[in-house]
This record gives sequence, structure tokens and C-alpha cells, in this order.
Amino acid sequence: MQRQWIKASEIGEYLYCRRAWWFRQQGEASANQAALQAGGQAHAAHGRSLRLAGWLRWLALGLALLALGLLWAQWGAP
Repeated sequence: MQRQWIKASEIGEYLYCRRAWWFRQQGEASANQAALQAGGQAHAAHGRSLRLAGWLRWLALGLALLALGLLWAQWGAP
């Protein structure tokens, strides 16, 4: 017997609309494909912006450490 995993998104879909969940389980395609595709693109764009924000945070930390090192080298070293 093959184990079937339930995803959190499936639970959310079921709680939002049991009928839509049932149709999806039966293999029926949603009538609102354009909105689904737009939502997927919006989520992908948001993911890209989050990755960029993470890289920028590390860059800012590195530059701050570099600045502290330069200040220490200029005035802190005997």
C-alpha cells in the first residue's frame, strides 16, 4: 500500500472550499487558470525578492565589519 502525504496547502484548500478540494482530487482542472498562473508568478517574484534581501543583508554585514576593521586599523592599533 502506497502512503499518501497530505500537504498543508491541501488542508487549507479543504478548509476554504471542500468542493474545490474534491474536484482537485478527482483531477478536474480549475476554471480560473489565469488567476492561478498569475498567483504562481507573484509567488515566484516574491521568492526572488526575498533571496535578494538575504544577499543584501549579508553584504551590509560584511561592509559594516570591513568599516569597523578599517577604523580599528586607523585609530585603534598602537
